[in-house]
Amino acid sequence: MTETKVLLVGESWATSATHYKGFDQFGSVTFHLGAEPLVAALRDSPYALTYMPAHEAAEGFPFTAEGLAQYDVILLSDIGANTLLLPPEVWLRGKPVPNRLKLIRDWTAKGGGLAMIGGYFSFQGIDGKARWRRTPVEEALPVECLPCDDRIEVPDGFVPEIAEAHRNHPIFAGLDLPMPLLLGANEVVVKPGAEVLARLPAEEGGHPLLVTGRHGEGRTLAWTSDIGPHWLPQPFVDWPGYKTLWRNTLGWLAGRN
Repeated sequence: MTETKVLLVGESWATSATHYKGFDQFGSVTFHLGAEPLVAALRDSPYALTYMPAHEAAEGFPFTAEGLAQYDVILLSDIGANTLLLPPEVWLRGKPVPNRLKLIRDWTAKGGGLAMIGGYFSFQGIDGKARWRRTPVEEALPVECLPCDDRIEVPDGFVPEIAEAHRNHPIFAGLDLPMPLLLGANEVVVKPGAEVLARLPAEEGGHPLLVTGRHGEGRTLAWTSDIGPHWLPQPFVDWPGYKTLWRNTLGWLAGRN
């Protein structure tokens, strides 16, 4: 079977802390990768994953259509629009470069599979800082972003509700439902013609969780919760269906199922 080439962009961050111990204090910096569960789930699969952490994407994400054409699926996860809009050539040296958000939109229209995964810097994100609203990427997605902080925090957890009309969708094939608890999501608005495969329960607002759509010849998807902890807690990662869910999702985006 031919490999499906997947580019995951984002899911990394650095934390700077100051430690106070009486009179004395010292600082520390730690680096975190958030996509290890997905990386593990795709081992020994037909999906060849390139994991481009957020700090590498400013310069490493392709600046040409030819560069994007090597991938079948692109996942944007917990990375704000500014990282792709303000590479060093623009931010530090004031030079024009291709708008990579337009490249993503056009790549999708030509048959690419595009997904945005939820997080504090997905969709509109915490304090509205993810900034995907009214961008070319939003044009390609099956949902629209809110103009404000869009987080739905559910510390007591919720069980996703699968739409009865879509229980036989290829993304759910082989899953032992229901899914485990999730702890949050981004609020979005579903575009006309898109399909809502799963939602938050009514007591949490019934907001979309999993939405699919089309942009030109491409397939698009929004998963408004996380790819791993914290919104997607460890019991969800340990659930046997985690691997199946994401492999099915990539298969659908790539047109395999």
